[in-house]
Amino acid sequence: MTEPEQRLLMLIDDEPAQSRLITALASREGWRTVVAKDSDTAIATLGTREGMQLNAIILDQWVPGDDACALIAELKSRRPALPILMLTTSSSPLLAVEAMRAGATDYLVKPVAPDRLMQALRSATTREAPRNELQPLTEKLAGSLDFDSMIGTAPRFRTALAKAAKAARGHGNVLIVGETGTGKEMVVRAMHAASPRARAPFRIVNVGGIQASSLESALFGHEKGAFPGAFDRQIGALQHCDGGTLVLDDVDRMAKAIQDRLAEAITTRSIRPVGARHSFRTDIRIIAASNVPLAPLAETGEFNPELFAALAATRIELPPLRDRLGDLGGLTRYFLGKIGEQPGLRPLGITDGALKLLSAYDWPGNVRQLQAVLFRAAVFCDGDALTAGDFPQLMELLGEPQDNNEYSSHEGVGIQLYTADGNLRPLEEIEADVIRLAIGHYRGRMTEVARRLGIGRSTLYRKLSDLGIDNDAA
Repeated sequence: MTEPEQRLLMLIDDEPAQSRLITALASREGWRTVVAKDSDTAIATLGTREGMQLNAIILDQWVPGDDACALIAELKSRRPALPILMLTTSSSPLLAVEAMRAGATDYLVKPVAPDRLMQALRSATTREAPRNELQPLTEKLAGSLDFDSMIGTAPRFRTALAKAAKAARGHGNVLIVGETGTGKEMVVRAMHAASPRARAPFRIVNVGGIQASSLESALFGHEKGAFPGAFDRQIGALQHCDGGTLVLDDVDRMAKAIQDRLAEAITTRSIRPVGARHSFRTDIRIIAASNVPLAPLAETGEFNPELFAALAATRIELPPLRDRLGDLGGLTRYFLGKIGEQPGLRPLGITDGALKLLSAYDWPGNVRQLQAVLFRAAVFCDGDALTAGDFPQLMELLGEPQDNNEYSSHEGVGIQLYTADGNLRPLEEIEADVIRLAIGHYRGRMTEVARRLGIGRSTLYRKLSDLGIDNDAA
């Protein structure tokens, strides 16, 4: 039997510690890494027998931006099909634009979580997936921190925002569930900005990006000498965020033993660092985020039921983009406006044909992927508006957009009028969606909702009951 061909990565980096880390991470996924410490060595390596077998390049932007981009262009001119990922400490959109125009496949801002780096490498080298255009771009535009400026009129999305806005004013824990790229971090930051704890400590801990052996110390802290290698005392995120808010991203990936410990800490409102004989009383609000529903995992015991109950005082579910295609036009125009404000770019419109093409895709990466696709298209667009031709990989996947009403049937206020067989939906269902949309649009201000709908407040609450609309969600 023929053994599978080993993938070969060239890392261009002059920092030994980072080189060892990336080499070790890549090795776990079957990569062999060759390290080049400068541009001359990297270019020379391309011409060797080993260089001809390369599958990808990771470049640390350890030289000034223009030189790094020039190196990318040189590497691309010699090996056009080779994916190049650039690591940098700069969050400058202009550098991102220049790197992509030079030929970079992805642009990642340090510090980058190990799983994020490996995901970018996997995406760049997956043969089955369309390359470049549809890959998730790690560097993204700054998200909004205001509920009012979040784009979307789909009932499920507006209901989720209404619950988030209401929960933000309280102090209870919150669980946000949604697929990758649906906007969980954006909602988290908006909740923090609108909360009574807005000026208190705030920290996001990416559970999936921290090794299980280190996560306990990251959360609870440790005393000096608590374990081999604990040379200094460390304050954990729970103690750091006393009086404020701690965000646990990818909480579903937390080890069971740490789940048990965290459940106890939330119940007792006290934490004990690793190796400590004493505990600290704390006042912390926890906002947890998960890519998968936790309720089924709690029922089977795969996730600690007590921790689930403690975190899910308020549960918010963000719908995937494929379930809110009526928002695609508004989101697209919003992102293009933001992209046009970035250095090196300009405002662009978008044609109906391009919108039809975008609406035909199922967007597995959700809103984050849409933003990345638009950013890439804008970088290389020569006209005043994006056309279907500016999305060649989508056209390859989906074909030329047809001149029909497929897109216009999705676009609008987010109220579905027709069933899948083309018949009108029952009036009661449409009315329920309109009420949910109004509640979300006016952020749960029921007096304003009733006034805008032209009905009395008591009538509104009666309809909520008759239609089975969750009053708490309202």
